[in-house]
Amino acid sequence: QVQLVESGGGLVQAGGSLRLSCAASIRTFSIYTMAWFRQAPGKEREFVAVISRSGGITNYVDSVKGRFTISRDNAKNTVYLQMNMLKPEDTAVYYCAADASGRVSKDPLPYEYWGQGTQVTVSS
Repeated sequence: QVQLVESGGGLVQAGGSLRLSCAASIRTFSIYTMAWFRQAPGKEREFVAVISRSGGITNYVDSVKGRFTISRDNAKNTVYLQMNMLKPEDTAVYYCAADASGRVSKDPLPYEYWGQGTQVTVSS
């Protein structure tokens, strides 16, 4: 059974940083495209960042470009989201997701597995 477990969320002041981690219990982690999505109260789930199987391709939503960095360590079955210069509008529950198809998608539909989410709160 595949499990994704996020950690690293918390409360931070605007301008601060957090590093989210997502540990995957997947034997073949390296074949999965990994992504981060977020959902703020009253809003739809939003794509944040995606990284290809090897890490060679990354993509971000425009609002986080230059501030967030997605990375992965296939030896540790873990994907990370380094978040710098945080803003109050980044407040949301952050979810990691995994897709074995090989696509590098911003759409949540292809992602087969999801974590339970970790709360990020940015105070002004």
